[in-house]
Amino acid sequence: MKQTFSASVTKDSLVFSAAHFITFNGDICERLHGHNWRVNVEISGELDENSYVYDFIALRDATMNLVHALDHRVLLPQHHPEIKVTVVTNEVSAKFRERRWIFPLEDCVILPISNTTAELIAKWISDQLIKDLPGIQQAMPRLIELKVQVEENFGQWATCRTSL
Repeated sequence: MKQTFSASVTKDSLVFSAAHFITFNGDICERLHGHNWRVNVEISGELDENSYVYDFIALRDATMNLVHALDHRVLLPQHHPEIKVTVVTNEVSAKFRERRWIFPLEDCVILPISNTTAELIAKWISDQLIKDLPGIQQAMPRLIELKVQVEENFGQWATCRTSL
């Protein structure tokens, strides 16, 4: 009988405050607003020689680094078909049709996603963790899945599951 295990981290330190706006239904663009986002990360697979799936501390620290990079920032999509994000000197301009926002560059994170939904933020975090987790590539043969959940409001979670 084959068994799989999982290790997950979610802590009060894995919370970030950030502003965003999304588009939906083709032509609706939300007002700029913020959330206190919470992140939960779970990795599953077979146990290693130390009898754990993955080091909790490494998983926590890598996730915390990403959370800190997003904290107290405006999240903007780099690849949105209608939101044009432009960086000029120390300013970021975001334009959707007739609406325009100007932010200090240091206050923004331009994410390589098409919309700043909780789902795509979870995907971005997942992609970054796969690149940044220490020893993840060597552990891949026994790992099955990385699950990242992002809560944008209490009780409203988006989940990205990535097969490893």
